[in-house]
Amino acid sequence: MAVKFLQKQSVHLDGRIHPDFGAVESTLRDQLRNYPGGAGVCVYHRGERVVDLWGGYKDDEGTLWTQDTMAPSFSTTKGVAATLFHIYVDRGLIDYDARVAHYWPEFGQAGKEDITVRQVLSHQSGLYHIRDMIDHVDRMLDWKYMIRAIEKATPAHLPGTRTGYHGLTFGFIVGEIIQRVTGKKFSHLVQKEIAKPLKLDGLFIGAPEHEIPRAATLIFSASTKRLVQTSLGSKLEVSASGISKLLQRLGIDSDLSSIFDALAPHGVSDFDFGSPEALRVAIPAANGLFTARSLAKMYALLANGGEFEGVRLLSAKSLANATTLQKPTGKLSVIPFDMRWRLGYHGVATTRGFPRKAFGHFGFGGSGAWADPSQELSVALIVNSGMGSPFGDLRTASIGGAALACAKVRSRPTSLLSARMSVAGA
Repeated sequence: MAVKFLQKQSVHLDGRIHPDFGAVESTLRDQLRNYPGGAGVCVYHRGERVVDLWGGYKDDEGTLWTQDTMAPSFSTTKGVAATLFHIYVDRGLIDYDARVAHYWPEFGQAGKEDITVRQVLSHQSGLYHIRDMIDHVDRMLDWKYMIRAIEKATPAHLPGTRTGYHGLTFGFIVGEIIQRVTGKKFSHLVQKEIAKPLKLDGLFIGAPEHEIPRAATLIFSASTKRLVQTSLGSKLEVSASGISKLLQRLGIDSDLSSIFDALAPHGVSDFDFGSPEALRVAIPAANGLFTARSLAKMYALLANGGEFEGVRLLSAKSLANATTLQKPTGKLSVIPFDMRWRLGYHGVATTRGFPRKAFGHFGFGGSGAWADPSQELSVALIVNSGMGSPFGDLRTASIGGAALACAKVRSRPTSLLSARMSVAGA
């Protein structure tokens, strides 16, 4: 299909969609008109794949986004890592209330002796401050170095007294516990336990060399680049510290300066999460390479009690435990609002409200995926441009809102309609 440039209405969109979910197509089409790059969207409802769309461009040279294009998806990766973790809890290899040091003895030092698995999964262990743990962001490419750095680290606060989003450290801690109880490499286990049983076409955390050409190139606007670069400077950081002090005077206990401790290791403005070097290794909190189709199918299983198309990865009981809302501490760091944490998943915001039973994970850059068991619904969006939900834009929330509204009013069990999308519409 030739690339078309037809004034402001030009948009490349392809795929398949159930007629009851036309609002999802319209929402995606609008997003592709208003953002550079491309996107993939997939929705499952009542066990049926009702949306499978892709469009836009996989790079800034006009290469079309195709059916098999994957995108680096930042913190959306945490939802996949958490799902893998819960599989081993279900098998009795890990206990949520056990101490991390029980599985990983070297972890139990420098004030971390009593940190529990539950505290790690609910972001209450106080180990988010990666900027103090490593001297350069490139250290994240070395798993062994990261594990030693975490072992030596002292918690930023008394574990269990504050919730602070472990933006980059979460995956290494969760991943190392998994590796300790299985004796196998994290990236291999993602394939063995999730991707292969569900026959997923694109779900990697640490991608093999031959899959990397499928990756879309990350595209960031000049304003986004300036923001990231500024975050490492003094002005914005000082402002965050000042705002935190003002909030504390008003009785709001939130440390905004901790955002930089958690999300801005030295050199991060020059680090390319979408480079082949970065995609080849596992950074289980931040460098998953996914298709929307694979994310949505994994979450379809979670929306269906842990089983899908004859494949069971989790018992219904274990899944219920994993997705139970965790007790908040009342004090917040890094993210200054309640994310309604489950164990490794957070609550879901859409433009049509906050579905009470929904859980998943969104990521910087705009990607996100989630499940709502009450609606038998799963939704996934991958993109390669933008600041991203939940902080920069509302693309995931808008796609989710459209899907949720369609699911609630769906009435006829019509089969999927094949469609070649064009500027004129289907």
